[in-house]
Amino acid sequence: MQALDRNIDELEKVVLKQARLRPEFKPLLTVHGIGPILGLTIMLETGDIRRFEQVGNFASYCRCVQSQRFSNRKKKGEGNRRNGNKYLAWAFLEAAHFATQREGLIKRFFQRKASKKNKIVAIKAVAHKLARACYHVLRDQIVFDVNKAFA
Repeated sequence: MQALDRNIDELEKVVLKQARLRPEFKPLLTVHGIGPILGLTIMLETGDIRRFEQVGNFASYCRCVQSQRFSNRKKKGEGNRRNGNKYLAWAFLEAAHFATQREGLIKRFFQRKASKKNKIVAIKAVAHKLARACYHVLRDQIVFDVNKAFA
């Protein structure tokens, strides 16, 4: 484990020397759970945030929502679950794990969801909220406010 941790640290140093976070993506670092490496991943995989008309389009691209079709409140089928970006899905799940460990409000939201469903559904709900928050942070160039996202 220690050898792997050293290798990971070395890789992160090399990546951070080679790649730089563009100025329009700097506000991402204010989101709980997102550090330099996850910020770079989100930046490189998202591209221009203006290509997503609405927050739901971005959340869908990040694989944070289910792909189901309903008619008259009845399930009529499922779309292509593999659409979207698997690396963004991974990045937001990682951010959700880190955020639930370090931020009290997010942890309470996670525990409330986990008590009703299960932990996997709860962590996906946190990832979905973080993806939606990141969309607004990037589009409006604002600082992340945990009270707006998880109140």
